[in-house]
Amino acid sequence: MNERDHEPIVTVAFLAAVADGRTTPEEHTELRAALTRLGISDVDAVAQRGAGARAPLADLARRLSDEDARRLAYETALVVCHADGPLNRQEADFLSALRGALGLAPATMAEMEQSAAGLAAARTAGPVEVGTGKPADDVLDRMILQQAIITSAVELLPDKLANVVILPLQLRLVYQIGQHYGQKLDANQVKDLAGALGLGAAAQVMEGVVRKLVGGVAGGLFGGLIGGAGGLAAGAAVTFAATYALGHVAKQYYAQGRRLSTADLRELFQRFQEDAKGIFPKVRDEIQSQAKTLNLRSLVDAIR
Repeated sequence: MNERDHEPIVTVAFLAAVADGRTTPEEHTELRAALTRLGISDVDAVAQRGAGARAPLADLARRLSDEDARRLAYETALVVCHADGPLNRQEADFLSALRGALGLAPATMAEMEQSAAGLAAARTAGPVEVGTGKPADDVLDRMILQQAIITSAVELLPDKLANVVILPLQLRLVYQIGQHYGQKLDANQVKDLAGALGLGAAAQVMEGVVRKLVGGVAGGLFGGLIGGAGGLAAGAAVTFAATYALGHVAKQYYAQGRRLSTADLRELFQRFQEDAKGIFPKVRDEIQSQAKTLNLRSLVDAIR
């Protein structure tokens, strides 16, 4: 891909992330941080495009070098818009306008659109059923580690839609931990905990899918996990750290009867991310092995 296509495609991904019209200030902060990690130098300019009354889609389309770049921009937006479940009206309108601006015939994207819609519907199909037994503390720790390995392996899958299942797998882990401590949780309560830690669907999927489809710069906290490498390896490291930290924060949060403040939760989250930096190199080979055997459909079935 032409290097000059990187910034307009990342901008399209950002516009897709805010297209649902429900972005909170906290989510907006996370999106800006993700833009920085993806190597965007003028984050303010990209953010201002998203705040405009009309998204500058025609201008972005003109900046893309060829047909392949335009298809990649649309595929990126499609995955990001499906990050938190089926499309709402605003997201559907955005994708339709984007497809038109990019000059893509609806028929050429129909198969991927149908796959994305089916995946999004499956991941919100109902509550997660988990066992009623109460595992010992070390068993819970092993479950958290194993789920961190699985979600980071998803980053290595070649399927363009694979990133859509990462957040559901993380939320399923939180649900299981909460149930272990006797908490009766619904989907919104689980999402609220992830959101308080900056793990909103839009920012996480935007960053993951751009790394997978476009590439980017691994900066910030996570660069040191793998020596600053970019692309898929960076995505695996980011996702491993996020899942590992989320699991251990959920464990402490529910063990203490959900009495921790948001500030306490975020402090714990950062601490466990630091722990993950030391663990990741030890499990990198296992992550790569998992990626060779993972099947996207089986993951969707597990989430359902």
